[in-house]
Amino acid sequence: MNDLAVSNGRLRWWVPLALVLVLAATAAVGLAVGRYPLSLGEVGSALSSRLGGAVVSPALDSVVFGLRLPRIALAVIVGAGLACAGAAFQSIFANPLATPDTLGVTAGASVGAVLALVLSLPMLGVQLVALVFGLLAVGLTMAIARTNGRSNIVMLILSGVVVAAIATALLSILKYTADPNDKLPQITYWLMGSLAGANGQALLIGGPIIGVGVAVIAALRWRLNILALSEDEARASGMNIRRARAVIIVAATLITASAVSMCGQVGWVGLLIPHCARMLCGNNNRLVVPVSIFLGAIFLVVIDTLSRTISASEIPISVLTAVVGAPFFVVLLRQTGGKWA
Repeated sequence: MNDLAVSNGRLRWWVPLALVLVLAATAAVGLAVGRYPLSLGEVGSALSSRLGGAVVSPALDSVVFGLRLPRIALAVIVGAGLACAGAAFQSIFANPLATPDTLGVTAGASVGAVLALVLSLPMLGVQLVALVFGLLAVGLTMAIARTNGRSNIVMLILSGVVVAAIATALLSILKYTADPNDKLPQITYWLMGSLAGANGQALLIGGPIIGVGVAVIAALRWRLNILALSEDEARASGMNIRRARAVIIVAATLITASAVSMCGQVGWVGLLIPHCARMLCGNNNRLVVPVSIFLGAIFLVVIDTLSRTISASEIPISVLTAVVGAPFFVVLLRQTGGKWA
């Protein structure tokens, strides 16, 4: 499949076009389907009405712009961001099982969000507190890993495991002390992930943060090829390894913390999507990162559309990502023999 998608170290012309068209198609379907079904013509009329076209009914305008468009925009941003962060972490740690939670950022952000929910803060407060706690978790991870003024990959990973374990314990304490009739169901549902709270305010806060993180990783994606090498080989390249690694880790952390703060824990995207990108275009991160960004956006739009349409009540997206992602990952492992390719 690599030969079909890549030529002379570059993606063939049809690959970016196909990814854009598939993303546009999935977004259009997401706007149309739901408990209040719309035709593509009605969706087009609603979109054109905001551009000076004929006025549509308030109900149609509300469904498209008040409910579905913010969710699809959030799914695109979060899916693209988590896939990009996953590709970065897998290259930095030279580990195909690395995820955006490797440094404990997801667990830390979840603690902040749950604390905000227990304190009955508004959703904007939940988002801000979760973001702060996610950043604090990574700062603690890097502080623990630093010995004699230096840190290495193994220490970072082990420190991330420790911080994630501490955060999980704090989550358990917060859930245990929460009101079982009011707060506990809200916390449990939030932890399973949902895009139901998507709105313009949340997107204005979290969207730019994810955008900056994705832009940084995309700009430095060629350096990921060097960081994926052994320590000695990477240093022989003449690149400042510590600085490049720190910048990419901070960017991936901002992405993950912001994503968690907006929609809770979303699993499998950062693990599965980069592998799919490598199946399509090989191990060159100059290609893997942009392809992962598009595939992650497409994947989460599809998952969110399914979560709100396949049953009467909305299914948490982390449930669907696991149901879809786990079998696919098993097939991927069987095809590749467990090799990172």
